[in-house]
Amino acid sequence: MAKKTSLKAAPRARTGSGRLNQMRREGWVPSVIYGKGTENINLKVDAKTFADLLAHSSSENIIVNLDIEGAGTRLAFLQSIQHDPLSGKTLHADFRAIDENTPITAHIPTHLNGESAGVKAGGLIEQYVHAIEITCLPNDLPETIEVDISALQIGDSLHIGEIKFPAGVRATHAADVVVAHVSKAAAAVSEDAATAPAK
Repeated sequence: MAKKTSLKAAPRARTGSGRLNQMRREGWVPSVIYGKGTENINLKVDAKTFADLLAHSSSENIIVNLDIEGAGTRLAFLQSIQHDPLSGKTLHADFRAIDENTPITAHIPTHLNGESAGVKAGGLIEQYVHAIEITCLPNDLPETIEVDISALQIGDSLHIGEIKFPAGVRATHAADVVVAHVSKAAAAVSEDAATAPAK
């Protein structure tokens, strides 16, 4: 399950691109918290602390106890991050206020584990889905979806409906969506074509 982390935040009154850029130069990430039953609050969080938080997480799907100066602690889900397209630095972060009894939706990284029988026989594994959208309660949020592919033969596909998700976790995609497929190696395909009888 994903770990909850505490993150300090402070209200901010400054808006406008010039003031927000100044805030970033001062070492802050402008952010906002919103959600059902919560008024939108403009915040700022320490840029280095936030970068460390992301560095130690397997994805950007993070649940935090947001400790807001003067307003107490709110359970929040990191809804989205705006990155600088050149430097990759965080420009803005959106937090959604949540409670432990309301489901959330997140894209979870999907890892293929093991070596498939088809690959051992000379095939190639192709992964089409690298993150699966799931819904679950905050306390059930997984960090990753781990999938064993060792039984896949050449020509086999792994579908979302065949994945065993952790308790309380449900995929939002259709069950027939292909996550991975074991195909023949290119050399084998060329050889088959060369030896096929002419029509």
